[in-house]
Amino acid sequence: MSALTYVITGANRGIGKGLLETLVLRPQTTVVAAVRDVASSEKTLSSVPVGSGSKIIVIKVDSTSATDASEAVQELKSKHGISKVDVLISNAGLLDPADIAPTLKASVNSVRKHLEVNTLGPLVLIQAFFPLLEVASEPKFLVITSSIGSIKLLEDYQVPFFTYGISKAAANYLVRKLHFENPKLTSMAFNPGWVQTDMGSGAAKSVGMEDAPVTLENSVKGLVTQFDAASREKSGMFISQEGESIPW
Repeated sequence: MSALTYVITGANRGIGKGLLETLVLRPQTTVVAAVRDVASSEKTLSSVPVGSGSKIIVIKVDSTSATDASEAVQELKSKHGISKVDVLISNAGLLDPADIAPTLKASVNSVRKHLEVNTLGPLVLIQAFFPLLEVASEPKFLVITSSIGSIKLLEDYQVPFFTYGISKAAANYLVRKLHFENPKLTSMAFNPGWVQTDMGSGAAKSVGMEDAPVTLENSVKGLVTQFDAASREKSGMFISQEGESIPW
């Protein structure tokens, strides 16, 4: 197996940490954890087992920053000798329970806050990392989004997640637009399921559910399988952690 380099935003907890733990167990694999707080994340991730010849690098990328991602790229090149990234995983996301509301009651500031993290975050990320991606033989940009952002499925999801949904719908557009504009890039959107993480469980309880229905273990296992299978032939698609196609 050839050496691969992954970059995962929000890799210090939840789905991102689960992905990191799974991928770095593979041999000759570098996983870059892009996080808001480097010091605490280095402590959190220091005990994660790694495969033969594999390593974890922790860098600062706050999804609300316009400059963190580009500065992280320079740090990876100058300090860590990273000259390419094979897989860029945009996982960091926001669903603030305090902002859960139907459309007519959603504040402009709450919408702006979710767009900044869930839409502009992935955009800034891919713009900064694209020079490292394009030198990889099979570059992949994989975005953890949500079926809540599906226009087609609106009638099936009668939940007051307007701020979250509109930001994820815009992220879905970004993914598909990149597919058409970059013929070498595999650009895909993934719905991880409604997962038992701090964010997922909090959202579930806010609408009267006992918990989110999908375990973190099952979500991560499914996502990694789909990531491995991601290819240019599948690029531009929106799929679930189980490999099912989701309508835009």
